Amino acid sequence: MKLDIPPTRMQLLRLKRRGSIARRGHKLLKDKQDELMRKILALVTRIKDARLRIEKELKMAFRYFYFASSKQSRKATDEALLATTKHIDIEYTTERVLNLKIPRFSKKISGGLIGYGFLTTSGDLDLALLKIDTLISMLLELAELEKALELLANEIEKTRRRVNALEYILIPSVDETIKFINLKLAEMERGDLTRLMRVKEIVRGE
Repeated sequence: MKLDIPPTRMQLLRLKRRGSIARRGHKLLKDKQDELMRKILALVTRIKDARLRIEKELKMAFRYFYFASSKQSRKATDEALLATTKHIDIEYTTERVLNLKIPRFSKKISGGLIGYGFLTTSGDLDLALLKIDTLISMLLELAELEKALELLANEIEKTRRRVNALEYILIPSVDETIKFINLKLAEMERGDLTRLMRVKEIVRGE
């Protein structure tokens, strides 16, 4: 679609500069889009692997807990679980990736995991709790990866819209307008030349 501007040489120069900047911006955005896609594909693979590891560890933890529950009373299990003094604080920081603030989580631990005696509890309960304990770091890592994927997906959508706007709207409009102005200027030059020749003929005729 042609831009609604007067067909002058000054506007032609401005349009050529604008077209050059638009093409340079389009290339940069395309490069950014490609890099975002590369990072997203890598993240998807890491998230899939992390989820499989977590599911495997959870199954083992539940298996140990099931064995423990079958070997000891419900009261002993409840008392053992209430006896833990472990406390976990999650600290949140950010890291810049392609101008995006990607979250980074870290844990601060106090207290102990196993605070019960071993007389009325099964060793399987210890194994279940230790498995759950190792899962905390894995879950934090998965949370980081999934949040990063969400942010990158939003950014690639914004970048895609900008690339399309430049590629299919702005750059074609600028090119069409440049072509129109060139035609208009050429037409004006021909008109000026015709008038000049007519004036010369009139002068010679005198």
